[in-house]
Amino acid sequence: MDEHPKAVIIDESTWYSLSEACGLCRVDDERIQEMIQEGVLSPAGSSAQEWRFGARELRRIQIALRLQRDLDINLPGAALALDLLEELDRLRTLTKNLDITG
Repeated sequence: MDEHPKAVIIDESTWYSLSEACGLCRVDDERIQEMIQEGVLSPAGSSAQEWRFGARELRRIQIALRLQRDLDINLPGAALALDLLEELDRLRTLTKNLDITG
């Protein structure tokens, strides 16, 4: 069995079910439900059967798992860190755009 992770290209316009998200991120559905409860994820849909996860949510799952594994951050801390990282990225993009036009 190959122990090296395989790369998966995620289409930005595709939505994934709970089971597909679990498979892509190699995590069980209970872990994803905990992430939803803690505000790490905001899937589309009103119930687990209807939930749909986009590329943003899949990235957040992967980053949250790394934060927990590598830095021993709990889920509420991971949610805060993810929000701050996204805000930083947004501000960098805004600043870059201002530099180009300014």
